[in-house]
Amino acid sequence: MARVVVVGSGIAGLVAALGASRDHDVVLVTKGELSESNTRYAQGGIAAALFADDSTAAHVDDTLRAGAGLNVREAVEALCGDAPQRIRELIALGVAFDRDGDALARGLEAAHSSPRVLHAGGDATGAEIERALVATVLDSAVEIVEHAFLREVVVRDGAAAGVLVRTDSGGEREIAADAVILATGGFGQLYAYTTNPAVATGDGVAAAWRAGAAVADLEFVQFHPTALAIPGSFLVSEAVRGEGAVLRNARGERFMVDVHPDAELAPRDVVARGIAIEMAAQGGTPVVLDATALGADFLARRFPTIDAACRTAGIDWSREPVPVTPAAHYVMGGVATDTSGRTTLPGVFAVGEVACTGAHGANRLASNSLLEG
Repeated sequence: MARVVVVGSGIAGLVAALGASRDHDVVLVTKGELSESNTRYAQGGIAAALFADDSTAAHVDDTLRAGAGLNVREAVEALCGDAPQRIRELIALGVAFDRDGDALARGLEAAHSSPRVLHAGGDATGAEIERALVATVLDSAVEIVEHAFLREVVVRDGAAAGVLVRTDSGGEREIAADAVILATGGFGQLYAYTTNPAVATGDGVAAAWRAGAAVADLEFVQFHPTALAIPGSFLVSEAVRGEGAVLRNARGERFMVDVHPDAELAPRDVVARGIAIEMAAQGGTPVVLDATALGADFLARRFPTIDAACRTAGIDWSREPVPVTPAAHYVMGGVATDTSGRTTLPGVFAVGEVACTGAHGANRLASNSLLEG
């Protein structure tokens, strides 16, 4: 039976490992704990046109508009068209999305024309998805190698032959394979301010490039508009603005109404740029996100993770606006692939944030990232 090595344990890596294990021996390699990934920290949710007042065509149009028209349409149509099935598969794997009675609960996020963003645990969507997938992988035949840092994609005779990793003991180990699937995420840790965890250091795209695979669009790095302007750059989900929170400058003015017709719900790049310009105009002082009109009970129920982070920082965001700043969040570029994850190097595949299918163009639409699992 052919052997497949999957590198990375976010939604893309876990789903890839489970899928490959149906017909192949699979080794899943991750440089931290199995559950440590960007996926775990995703707050807002996952977008899908599942409702009668929405359509895949509208989801596609929103994605193209957010991506500044630089998307690959075929990839966008695949991403959005497959979204409802991805949701059904996640539910079958045990993901408990929030409910509104018998129906799935949904929210509105920036640059979406319809409320189509599903969430779990209020603002703990990624953590719930990671929990369910990790449990499924642990119950499968997938071999797991934790605390192993990807050094190289091993290439012999012009095709993938495995990976070379550094173990937590400091030694090196070569894991032979007939195919390598890279699912290592982005490289937010290159930036001083990032919403990404410590594991997001670009190992996969670097190893693929050194091995000879083509990369694309690495200049397209998305800055999330609203990270707490405190050490750690904790993400304040777009869904908070979707529920009615507004951005204000040092004078207490809603400055985004003069920047874009959708104000705080404009595409991420527009809002991040608007905040950066406003901060420069007021001497570098952060702007604030004002969610006080939403009330303490609603904020604690709908956004328990953010609520806890604010209170840990000594901020009662139900009574006072919170200081926010843009922070590196997501890489639209990466290892160049087709819509099946094939790279230009035989036997090497890339999925998730490390890959670049062109689906996101120059700017990813909110809550489209988890669809790449």
